[in-house]
Amino acid sequence: MTVNPHSLPNWLARGMADLFPDGNLDDVDQALAARLAAAETEGRPLRVKLGIDPTGSDIHLGHSILFRKLRAFQDAGHTAVLIIGDFTARIGDPTGKSATRVQLTTEQVEANATTYLRQLGEGQPKEQALLDFETPGRLEVRRNSEWLEGLDLPQVIGLLGTATVGQMLAKDDFAKRYGSGTPIALHEFLYPLLQGYDSVAVDADVELGGTDQKFNVAMGRDLQRHFSQKTQFGLLLPILVGLDGVQKMSKSLGNTVGLEEDPLSMYSKLEKVGDAAINDYLMLLTDLEVEALPDNPREKQKAMALAVTASRYGIEIAQKAQADAATLVAGSSAAAADVPEASLSAVNFPAKAFYLLSAVGICASSSEARRQIKGGAARLEGEKITDPNQEFASVSELEGKVLQLGKKTFRRLVP
Repeated sequence: MTVNPHSLPNWLARGMADLFPDGNLDDVDQALAARLAAAETEGRPLRVKLGIDPTGSDIHLGHSILFRKLRAFQDAGHTAVLIIGDFTARIGDPTGKSATRVQLTTEQVEANATTYLRQLGEGQPKEQALLDFETPGRLEVRRNSEWLEGLDLPQVIGLLGTATVGQMLAKDDFAKRYGSGTPIALHEFLYPLLQGYDSVAVDADVELGGTDQKFNVAMGRDLQRHFSQKTQFGLLLPILVGLDGVQKMSKSLGNTVGLEEDPLSMYSKLEKVGDAAINDYLMLLTDLEVEALPDNPREKQKAMALAVTASRYGIEIAQKAQADAATLVAGSSAAAADVPEASLSAVNFPAKAFYLLSAVGICASSSEARRQIKGGAARLEGEKITDPNQEFASVSELEGKVLQLGKKTFRRLVP
């Protein structure tokens, strides 16, 4: 399909929060649509960069937004350049951080990188993988130690000479820390420069990032210009709000859906996403057309939860998860009546999860309850309970919900 040099295709524009530069529509250095059209004429794919620092071991749906856009570029025939920041992870991106990050060892970084690639689909059929690892020419996986470890001191000093202290302190996170007297280590100033140099090393046409990455992505453009390269476009996507509907999705806030969660847990969590966030989830995590869906928020929740779960596990498994969730949570009146009740009258609140399981008689003791929770056998409303010390404040928080142990033990909690 011929690319219109004056407009972006829908697959690219969907969910986009910012694109820079966005200038003269006929200039391949000022308009991404023009560069797309030129690339098609030249018969070459664009090189689309996404860098990830493997500082943790789990990828959640908030992270997946960027990988979905990278996959869209792949499916359109372009080359995804996935940079594993094995070198920069030892510094740690200061973006969004109020203090200096703890530096990781090479072994920790490599172990996390291996886990990341598996979650992204390495070794899996492309139909269910987040990225296409199979089609020749569609993916380059690079580690930035390839070019950063070889930089000598004069080259590092040369990089430092391309930016000023004033520029660095204009970065919001640095500005806040400097203003509050929180220390900023000198090596942290290097991070945006090294991320920017990655763009030089891989000759990027486009760099993807969250809206919190604009400073670092712009640094890549500056360094490409410094090294007399064509400059990349920055395509930024929104930060996904977590399940709480308030703060960004973050493991530390306990409001995430992990890529490796089982289908029932994934579906059950997603179908409870708040009305205010549902359209964002639909736009950023699915290919569904929001306008074509019913206005009823509940139907939108179910459609989104099914689509996201199906993208990971296939439609048949997703539909089974949907049916299981309906039986456990909403279900028919007959199904609801079949679940034995357990009284909360003897439970002292606030109650921790391990105590709750023993207090309502679903486990013989608190120690058994701890073992069952750690083994992944306990669920509430279809969602896995992962922390034995998860606390419930009152009866109203649990009333009417189904507590599950293993595959056969269910209790509906009543006052």
